Amino acid sequence: MTDTPKRKLVIVGGGTAGWITAAAFVRLLGRSLDITLVESEAIGTVGVGEATIPQIIRLNAILGLDEMEFVRETKGTFKLGIEFVDWGRKGTSYLHTFGDAGLSLAGAAFHHYWRRAAASGHTSDLWHYSLHRLAADHARFGKLDRVGNTAMTGLAYAYHFDAGLYAAYLRRYAEGQGVVRHEGIVQHVTRDGENGDITAITLDKGTRVEGDFFIDCTGFRAMLLGEELGVGYEDWSRWLPCDRALAVPSERLPTLVPYTRATAKQAGWQWRIPLQHRTGNGHVYSSGFISDQDAADTLLAGLDTKALGDPRPLRFTTGRREAFWAHNCAAIGLSSGFLEPLESTSIHLIQSHVNRLIQLFPAQGDGAAERAEYNRRCAAEFEQIRDFLILHYKQTARDDSAFWNYCRTMAVPDSLAHKQALFASSGRIGRDIDDLFREASWVQVMLGQGVTPQAHDPMADALSDAQLGEFLGNVRTLIERAVSGLPTHEDFIARHCAAG
Repeated sequence: MTDTPKRKLVIVGGGTAGWITAAAFVRLLGRSLDITLVESEAIGTVGVGEATIPQIIRLNAILGLDEMEFVRETKGTFKLGIEFVDWGRKGTSYLHTFGDAGLSLAGAAFHHYWRRAAASGHTSDLWHYSLHRLAADHARFGKLDRVGNTAMTGLAYAYHFDAGLYAAYLRRYAEGQGVVRHEGIVQHVTRDGENGDITAITLDKGTRVEGDFFIDCTGFRAMLLGEELGVGYEDWSRWLPCDRALAVPSERLPTLVPYTRATAKQAGWQWRIPLQHRTGNGHVYSSGFISDQDAADTLLAGLDTKALGDPRPLRFTTGRREAFWAHNCAAIGLSSGFLEPLESTSIHLIQSHVNRLIQLFPAQGDGAAERAEYNRRCAAEFEQIRDFLILHYKQTARDDSAFWNYCRTMAVPDSLAHKQALFASSGRIGRDIDDLFREASWVQVMLGQGVTPQAHDPMADALSDAQLGEFLGNVRTLIERAVSGLPTHEDFIARHCAAG
């Protein structure tokens, strides 16, 4: 018996997208594939800091990474959620956490019990009962799977890390597993004259790299899927009008808080990502409502620590490719589309597309059925995340600038309008079963943006008024005790994963 020859997989482009792709493929399909990655150090990558969502923990587990080594090597910190400042209206803030507020009871989610109490004059907001909010307020973090011996889940978390260090970390991992890297810029793409598939790429130094399947990680350019194969782009800027960003690192925060901050500005918003050695900052804005110079001035004026360089510009159009996989080429990362980093979904989309592509990777033939399924599922995921992002802009009372007036009054996709109407009526969420964002996420952003449901789930009426008051008080006591037992975020990092 002879072994089946290995197929040749070629990844064009490095950075976060390229090296996540290489690491996952070599880990899961390395025995059946020869994997080559082509990149050029002359081409820069996007980002000075990255914020993630909890799904990245699954990626790390699949790769077999040591969590504390990973955080140490990327100079990372831990993240409990995203604080949104001035979004629903100026002077307000809320934390979209990775966890549930309170504790569900008798088939009804906790926010329905809270809503019932609020309708009777109870003044505490939902986050008064959030373990994550209280831990974030006190800059505390620790491994907590469950609150005491109750059914209340503990701290769900993700990471902040340096994007350049993360790509380098994954490169070492992937090369150690057998991925071959070529340095160079693609000068020519060769295609099969009959079926149009890509057969090889030629680099600037004359190196020819042949392949059976190609993955486009060339960023916004989408050199293979867009330029060479001609796959078009679906523009979503009518709903997400921000089209530019400026990024700049600044000095380390005096206190390392375990959350990202997103502060709404005149014509967009500003991010703050705390790392061990510095702070990542950026201003995402709409060039139709503010000049580049004013945007830069806004960014620098909003820094909490001293800038460590000049703002670096980035231009984009929010949307997605009309197909994510065409012929024998799939796009991963920015080459597949762009959804602004408001909810830290960029790395998740890389991860989920890679996972999906591995699950559907064709064993033989042209993979037409697998390709159709991949494109269907990727499109649905992009649209679900799109709607969640639009919600932050649409559901606002701000009328202090032309930008916010546009966002507040714009028409939105029917899929989102339905969710808004349903929640405003009853506090219920019309969530798709495969939606990335959990019910608790939709609830927190709806409430945080100013939507107060007219009613609550009738199942929350099972308790008497006295029992309801006792239930709410007990929940608050439980989370206070849990948070008091946590170390500070700084102490946890110093003890387990401090960078050199």
